[in-house]
Amino acid sequence: MKLSQFKFKLPEDQIALYPPHRVFNNEDGTIERVYQRDRCRLMVVHRKSEKIDLFQQDINGNPTEEPLIFRNIVDYFNEGDTFVFNDTAVFPARLFGTKEKTDAKIEVFLLRELNEELRLWDVLVEPARKIRIGNKLFFDGDGPMVAEVIDNTTSRGRTLRFLYDCPHDEFKRELFALGSAPLPRYIVDRRPADADDMDNFQTIYATHEGAVTAPATGLHFSRELMKMMEIRGFQNAFITLHCSLGAFDTIEVEDLTKHKMNSEQVIIDEKACKAVNLAKQAGNKICVVGASTARATESSVGTDGLLKEFNGWTNKFIFPPYEFGLANAMITNFYHPESTMMMLTAAFSGYDLCTEAYRQALSNHFMFGCYGDAMLILDD
Repeated sequence: MKLSQFKFKLPEDQIALYPPHRVFNNEDGTIERVYQRDRCRLMVVHRKSEKIDLFQQDINGNPTEEPLIFRNIVDYFNEGDTFVFNDTAVFPARLFGTKEKTDAKIEVFLLRELNEELRLWDVLVEPARKIRIGNKLFFDGDGPMVAEVIDNTTSRGRTLRFLYDCPHDEFKRELFALGSAPLPRYIVDRRPADADDMDNFQTIYATHEGAVTAPATGLHFSRELMKMMEIRGFQNAFITLHCSLGAFDTIEVEDLTKHKMNSEQVIIDEKACKAVNLAKQAGNKICVVGASTARATESSVGTDGLLKEFNGWTNKFIFPPYEFGLANAMITNFYHPESTMMMLTAAFSGYDLCTEAYRQALSNHFMFGCYGDAMLILDD
């Protein structure tokens, strides 16, 4: 397929800058936002019948005027159906500092730690033209956190050595205390990260630190919803894919077969495989939660349609036409035009049906992006 087939106009007011929330005006004049994870809007897409649901149904199965919300997903699954979640945890990757001598303000985005003992980190810097090998960067004003640039890796990429002599755990605590939530560029270009974002941009089941952006679809799951799912007999399986910024990279080729995704670390253990494979062999639904989970499981599914243990890296890029080997249901968000996440959605639902779903989302003012609304795709 061609890149231009995924182009559409996304209105500015349909880019979600905050998660679903209620706004309260306090007596002291301050504004309080109360995050409601499972209260975003939901669209349900049926890929065989090509039906699209936007509204809740009455007892006779007729649509009402009440929009579907995310917690209504429980009405589309049965006992034994299994949800596959990505349990990666984001860390506060965005730091701000100053360059030695000039005091120029610098943004440093932590990507991954390269060497614990030497305090080496792979980072992105902005503005990159001002940062050269040998420069020192200072964080937190006159505080003790200092880094030296020791290598150029890409046009914006650098290797930093942090000059901080203490036990590693203490160093990580101090470093992360300086950081803010790694919200996507399309959010922080419109408003700064606030104190609530580090909690809001983390799934409630996040376990293994290593992501520099959240597996956003999982943000919709609240503790109350997870408990409701448990009561109904739904099963869970947890895998890990440490989300990088690769999904947000601009695709610069018209022919999608020529685009290369960044590699991301994946860990799928025996416990997850057992839960998923037992459910699949029993004929239950297997629902992958988010594009990262879909990519991870498709990187490790066998020709027999069963999930295999995996510990390694994947750069799998999924776009139409593509036949999924494992899942028969998927939950995802609505994403920006020409994004890899939209392409994966189109691969799962079918391109034409995805295009119609996005058309209806735009006309019904669904919200797009990591903090936006959700789509459930079913194989019926």
